[in-house]
Amino acid sequence: MRHTAIDASVTTLVDLLEYRGSHQPQQTAYTFLADGITEDSSFTYGELHQKAQAIAAYLQSQKAYQERVLLLYPPGLDFAAAFFGCLYAGAVAVPAYPPRPNQSISRLQAIAANAQAKIALTTQAVLALVQPQLQEFADLRSLQWQATDNLDNHWAQDWRRVEVSSDSLAFLQYTSGSTSTPKGVMISHANLLHNSSLIYQSFQHSPESRGVIWLPAYHDMGLIGGILQPLYGGFPVFLMPPMIFLQKPFYWLQAISRYQATTSGGPNFAYDLCVRKITPEQRATLDLSSWEVAFNGAEPVRAETMEQFATLFAPCGFRREAFYPCYGMAETTLIIAGGDKAALPTVETVEENALKQHQVIPSDNHLDSQNIVSCGQTLANLQVVIVNPETLTQCLPNEVGEIWVSGASVAQGYWNNPQATKEYFQAYLADSQQGPFLRTGDLGFLHQGELFVTGRLKDLIIIRGRNYYPHDIELTVAQAHPSLRLGAGAAFTIERENAARLVIVQEVERQYLRHLNVAEVVGKIREAVLQQHELQIHTIALIKTATLPKTSSGKVQRYACREQFLTQKLEILPNLAPNSSANQLLSA
Repeated sequence: MRHTAIDASVTTLVDLLEYRGSHQPQQTAYTFLADGITEDSSFTYGELHQKAQAIAAYLQSQKAYQERVLLLYPPGLDFAAAFFGCLYAGAVAVPAYPPRPNQSISRLQAIAANAQAKIALTTQAVLALVQPQLQEFADLRSLQWQATDNLDNHWAQDWRRVEVSSDSLAFLQYTSGSTSTPKGVMISHANLLHNSSLIYQSFQHSPESRGVIWLPAYHDMGLIGGILQPLYGGFPVFLMPPMIFLQKPFYWLQAISRYQATTSGGPNFAYDLCVRKITPEQRATLDLSSWEVAFNGAEPVRAETMEQFATLFAPCGFRREAFYPCYGMAETTLIIAGGDKAALPTVETVEENALKQHQVIPSDNHLDSQNIVSCGQTLANLQVVIVNPETLTQCLPNEVGEIWVSGASVAQGYWNNPQATKEYFQAYLADSQQGPFLRTGDLGFLHQGELFVTGRLKDLIIIRGRNYYPHDIELTVAQAHPSLRLGAGAAFTIERENAARLVIVQEVERQYLRHLNVAEVVGKIREAVLQQHELQIHTIALIKTATLPKTSSGKVQRYACREQFLTQKLEILPNLAPNSSANQLLSA
């Protein structure tokens, strides 16, 4: 197996694209499927190199060296050109979700303020949309706005190479904020090349690999896995808009089939969506035999989902060995752990009640057991330790603790936030003083060298001294009745009568909204949660479709949901009980 795809002289992403642009100028790098089917546009390495030079020359004319530059792009190839344009100019790219009509831009304002951005790059269409809003927001109006899709390529002649080293800051990856206010992770060129090397090795990529990616480019998995990894490996990738996948998941698998892709994937919900939405007639047209790495990460990986998907799509040539559960985060650039590409994913069955006490005990009792999927082994040059988050000492092998990581992929810290940087990036073990480590905030355990992730430290639900993982309760709720949307619920606690009480907020599928039997649904939820988790629910709030607070990458924001619940800002279904608060509606 080749351990590197690049020349030894490459120490930055600028070097990397220049290398591809000079050695493989005619090779197609990216192809964009605007509607999920049609090849709308493409870049060769030579074209991308020239466009990056042109944008960099413009940024140099604005004295943008080491300045932060917002990238506000809809799905398409313009983002890639602008991202590399920033790097070519020695500027710091700041990918963010582009503004949409009638949507709050408070997150964008927070990112722009924290990053101290000077320039915003976008497309003509987005700029036309944003300009009326700029009159209301002085902080955004003060930015230098520039559409890059109409920037003349003659600018490329004016580009001058600037000092960019492996330690230079490449971009700020603003975290999804599933449990807190977003923070800008400082990712260097060295971080990116090291993590790209880990992905290349663990996925066993080669120049013959082919990718299909629907993940958003402003998110770490979409940017580093979908745009930078193909460039690193020198293989083509076909990109499609996330919304197309969400509306028509068949188009994702159809693209894999059509282009004989070897690598593609997404969070667990993506595979579940395919199971639920793709028809037998559509499945009959698919050939998934080329799919070697079906990566699954960014949210809890469920054995049940993988089993259902593998069974349903086996006649299409999908091999269950292709499933590649993995674990990573923005703070480590992307990947931390991944499995053996040729092997079946490892699933451990453990005692559920013991797990609630942070103990790992193998189980053969189906009545008290839980399947947990391994995220594979810690990748080369990274170290993972499991630590008691209170005593800051290493856990025993059979204990659940916080996952700590060290190594060359760990980022430099949080931009403009020394307190959070010290708290999360500079942790040391209390007894041995070994460190520094990154505190991930995730809970898990190591077993026979494999990493198992069990939940988020801050999301953990503690009732009567027992620990519960909210995603387990949320799955039970969503499966309690056909009217409830999978992956669209939140479980959390509130304080009532000096005790923690369980609250469930759950979206209802759109087609059920008008004629929902609320009493039946609520009864099914209570019954399922009591049976599965031995928990009484204090309050259930059923809400309208697509109104649950989520991050831009689709993760449930439980903290934000709890705040909206307490301030009665959730869009609770009107047929529950007119003129009643959420607490009065469905409380026990």
